[in-house]
Amino acid sequence: MADPQHLDQIAERVERLLLRHEELQRTNALLHQQLQGLQAERDSLKSRLNAARARIDALLDRLPAGVQPSSTDDAR
Repeated sequence: MADPQHLDQIAERVERLLLRHEELQRTNALLHQQLQGLQAERDSLKSRLNAARARIDALLDRLPAGVQPSSTDDAR
């Protein structure tokens, strides 16, 4: 039969591993939540950028035909 001291050591290690596993699960959940927030922020910024581009394009379309815009098209 196994040594009781050896079994106690194994039980302690298993308990530590379980605690570490729970800690990592919590950390993973927090990181997942943070990632979702950052993705939502990114999507919002992309939407705002596209709206700004549309407004700029509309303003450029209103310029008289003889006026040449500066090299804003190259910046895209």
